[in-house]
Amino acid sequence: MAVDPRQVVAGFLTLSMFVMLGNMIKHDHFSSPVTEELALEATGVESNTVKLDNNAEMNSVDMAGVEDLMDAIEDVKPCWTKPSQKNQPSNGFVTFSLTMGPEYHISQITDAVVVARYLGATLVLPDIRGNELGNKRKFQDMYNVDKFVRSLDGVVEVIEEIPDEVSAKNPAVIRVPNRVTESFITDTIQPIFQKNKYLRLAVIFSSVSLRPKETNNKDLDATACLAMFSGLELKHEYSEVARKMLDRLQELSKKSDGKVLAIDLRTDLLEKKSCKTTRGARRKGCYNPEEVLAFLRNVGFSANTTIYLTETWWHKGLNDLKEEFPNTYTKDDIMPAENKGEFLKSSNADLARALDLEICSQSDVFIPAVAGLFYGHVTGKRIASGRTQIIVPSQSSTSTHASDFISTYISNKNHLAYSCYC
Repeated sequence: MAVDPRQVVAGFLTLSMFVMLGNMIKHDHFSSPVTEELALEATGVESNTVKLDNNAEMNSVDMAGVEDLMDAIEDVKPCWTKPSQKNQPSNGFVTFSLTMGPEYHISQITDAVVVARYLGATLVLPDIRGNELGNKRKFQDMYNVDKFVRSLDGVVEVIEEIPDEVSAKNPAVIRVPNRVTESFITDTIQPIFQKNKYLRLAVIFSSVSLRPKETNNKDLDATACLAMFSGLELKHEYSEVARKMLDRLQELSKKSDGKVLAIDLRTDLLEKKSCKTTRGARRKGCYNPEEVLAFLRNVGFSANTTIYLTETWWHKGLNDLKEEFPNTYTKDDIMPAENKGEFLKSSNADLARALDLEICSQSDVFIPAVAGLFYGHVTGKRIASGRTQIIVPSQSSTSTHASDFISTYISNKNHLAYSCYC
């Protein structure tokens, strides 16, 4: 059949236009400085309008880019030294609670330690409060209390319970912005502390950015590094569960290509407002299983890749992902049977999330399909251990090379962990 030359020219011009458009689009990475819990960087297009061919061949993408990414390990060391010993006696007490899950616990601990250090106060071990009313446990029920106290030895005095004569009084309750600054401590907290000597902190998360902030107080910087990266650790029994799960994933991966990919994928969030992309903001808060599948296919992950999802149970929306990547598992799939009763019940969601945090921090590659503090703190842990293989989904680019989707926390070195490790 004859071909109209005008159709050929029109087709060529259309193809050229899309290529130019693709080159103009900036890759979609999780690093908004103000509302990171809700969105990605602006891309100028609606991310979910770009669809990939469901029949795309795996060998049509750059497999070498994935392999190079997985093999990249950085050699890092602490850029900070332990803060100097505090010799003067404590002149008051600071109390607080851990809430909202382990990714928030890390930030809450860090702020409380920094405040106590600056004030010269004794820090009282926090309790841990779940999302359900009345769901409360002691710090030592979840975390390694001996490790925490040892890490702060000489830096901040830590006690398990506040003295009776102090607890009989009412503490001054202060709302503290996450990543508290020296000026806020000096101007707002210190005057109240000097009068009351007994504070209860409530850390407020108006932003969850983990970009570094300008500061001239090296002592407090070192204190924050110590608290965030050396203080908080799951108690041994729980870290052993995470280790067994990771060992199981690695054992399964040896039967394929020997790599473990962890994806923070939360189907329970997909209907929430924070996951929606709006035309005005041009931002995306999380990716659904279909979009994650398209991304994995696009950048060239092998169908044999072992994938860990931060889902607790299997969800029917994951079936297409499982069909193309059969070695895909949830917590229910790989957790030792004797631990399921404790970790998988809804009242212990924070324990299950703590396992996710450990596994995502130690996998060969991490893909955050949800923006927020979990992604930020997993990134921090991975930077501290040299595991910088973090790629962020995007369907707004024609690129098929995994390195083009490296987290901007890594590519721009704009995560606060880079002020602690170099």
